Amino acid sequence: MDRETLGQRIRALRIRQGVSQAQLAFPELSDSYISLIESDKRVPAPSVVELLAAKLNCSATYLVSGVSEDVVDELRVTLDYAEIALSNGAAAEARARFAEVLASADAVALPEMLHQARWGHALALEAAGELEEAIAGLTALTAEASAEADLDHWAKVHVALSRCLRERGDVSAGVEAAESALRHLIATGADSTDAAVHLGAALLAAFIERGDLVRARHLAVQLVERAERIGSPRARMVAYWEAAYVAEIRGDYEDGVTLAERALLLAGDGEDPRDLNRLRVIYAGLLLRARPDQAGRARELLTRVRGEISASSSGEIDVAWCLTELARAETALGRPAEAVTLAEEALDLLGDAPRRATAGALTVLGEASVRLGRRDRAAEVLTRAATCLEEMESSREAAQAWFDLAEVLAEAGNAEEPRMAAYRRALTCVGV
Repeated sequence: MDRETLGQRIRALRIRQGVSQAQLAFPELSDSYISLIESDKRVPAPSVVELLAAKLNCSATYLVSGVSEDVVDELRVTLDYAEIALSNGAAAEARARFAEVLASADAVALPEMLHQARWGHALALEAAGELEEAIAGLTALTAEASAEADLDHWAKVHVALSRCLRERGDVSAGVEAAESALRHLIATGADSTDAAVHLGAALLAAFIERGDLVRARHLAVQLVERAERIGSPRARMVAYWEAAYVAEIRGDYEDGVTLAERALLLAGDGEDPRDLNRLRVIYAGLLLRARPDQAGRARELLTRVRGEISASSSGEIDVAWCLTELARAETALGRPAEAVTLAEEALDLLGDAPRRATAGALTVLGEASVRLGRRDRAAEVLTRAATCLEEMESSREAAQAWFDLAEVLAEAGNAEEPRMAAYRRALTCVGV
């Protein structure tokens, strides 16, 4: 059934209250203007809607949407509850409450509330690991979002889409989502904004996962320069964070530690807990690689993060990365059995999809298995890691995984052919 129009609602309320058009208009408006509004030939300005609502003893929301204040309040409470559930890590509960709002026939008449519910629902789906549905929802939102109307939110939607595509293993699509959005900002002259830095960071992460380190390094330099030109702490934090990530991938671990420390110093109290914990995990991983003698410190930090992640909106990917780095710390501290348990827990969370996080957990599991003398197990999981990385187009990391596998096979005394096959796969991945 079609809802009444704004004009029809005004007319119905006026007649119900026994008020003429002239009486409703006096003294601010003309009766002819009221007639045009009621016949839907004029759309009143928000200030006029507020004025008419006051005269008709109703809310402006009711006049515009036809939804009573009681229903609006009920939907608002449900949305607030969903937001709290998402922040507290209760992804399933958040998803259910956002879906409840989306299923409401009244929400259709409340576009801002409906958009908030769709955005929250997509984030809840991501946190619950339901990436296909999250991507579908975010794709629809990017098609409707406007950089001119709300630049920061427009950027957040595109960043989330790029992130989910990468998490699913579709790295090239993740690159395209961030790159096309960034091109749009540059074309419209909005490249010196926080939004541009966030999109640049998303693109940088996608380049790294695709193994495109030349473009990643170039973009990292641009990102830091742009953030320092903008000057906002948030933009600088994001730029230093992503530059630290590039340094880690390139093997410049000490530089990475320095950059990550700068980012942590800029992280304010209002920082999204999910982002802050991601940064701490990266920092701990860099400490493990740059300063092995500080493995105990890295382990303490990761243990704290693991506890905080359980009470936040972090998704399975974030939890798995934390567990993987914690497993790496245990290996460095001479506790490979504990590392195996943590890496296997990470893999249980991630499932069978080809993800970079999956490859990372498999690699750490392989290293711990070697330390325990379980070379057959190490060979099995390193093969899975290398195959996973190849499927994700991460050529450089795949090459390293195949090389590690060849070394394990050599140490285990395996036949020459499997070893040579692994070496050949490594060379193929780097284009040799």
